[in-house]
Amino acid sequence: MFKNACFFRVAEDFVLPDLAALERVLHKTPFVPCGPTQPESSGWVAPRGNKSKLFAETIAGHLILKQCTEKRAVPASAVKAAVEEKVERYKAETGNERVPSKLKKEFKEEVLLDLLPRAFSKRSTTLLWLDPRAKLLVVDASSLAAADRIVSSLLAALLEVPGAGPALDLQLIQTQTSPAASMSHWLSTREAPWRFTVDRDCELKAPDEQKSTVRYSRHTLEIDEVAQHIAAGKMPTQLAMTWNDRVSFVLGEAGQIRRLKMLDVVVKEAEGTKGKDDEGFDTNAAILTGELSELIPDLLEALGGELSPGMAPAAEEALAA
Repeated sequence: MFKNACFFRVAEDFVLPDLAALERVLHKTPFVPCGPTQPESSGWVAPRGNKSKLFAETIAGHLILKQCTEKRAVPASAVKAAVEEKVERYKAETGNERVPSKLKKEFKEEVLLDLLPRAFSKRSTTLLWLDPRAKLLVVDASSLAAADRIVSSLLAALLEVPGAGPALDLQLIQTQTSPAASMSHWLSTREAPWRFTVDRDCELKAPDEQKSTVRYSRHTLEIDEVAQHIAAGKMPTQLAMTWNDRVSFVLGEAGQIRRLKMLDVVVKEAEGTKGKDDEGFDTNAAILTGELSELIPDLLEALGGELSPGMAPAAEEALAA
């Protein structure tokens, strides 16, 4: 289900609203494909797929939502060429060599309106998992910017639910030690944290203007060269890891998880658990929430523990050294 994971902490006083009322609110903003001249459209869809009409699914107390986004992409080169053509035509017709900025903007808007209906559209979906008991929100997004969009949509929906309790106060989960400093420590000492192993993919980047980068793919990282790069100032921005021999993923410098994958042992344990009428959604949701409910606390612990609001991060120089 999830390929990525960004984590948010939910306030302690948050209570999941009435699901029927939430369902009605979500159906006010369903996904509708882009119109001919519309560059982007987003809305809620059924997590189970087209056969279901429910936008809010609950599995063992966990809330699962899905948002769909469609974008029409017009190549920047095509827009630029069309605008330049309009500019040259304007110069020829008026004899003016200078074209006002406002007019250039109008030309660009006209070009977009003309090209958008012919542009190819691309759809993507984003899953969201809210665990009200653990006070945890997880978004299937590879970056915080991407996660912010669906989180904003969720907040707007919850505010519309009649009789809902306290508003959903969210805080991005931060840790005592930054992921980059922790990854540097694990690679330099060749010691992975408890229940984790370091795999064979890594990216190291210098924090200067040049941003010189070294990438290892399917390559052992237990070599002096990696430690030397870190000693020279490069910081890990991505590191492939495995948790408890059950889940593999890539940890990012902001603490987000990418390329999330359940390993064979998890898949085999789930075999034969699907009911005759179950197309896999309930089983997959149970596996996902079960594994991540244990992985995320372990990861936060490996990163020095969760940072409480108002607390300053612990000193990282000694850890990274």
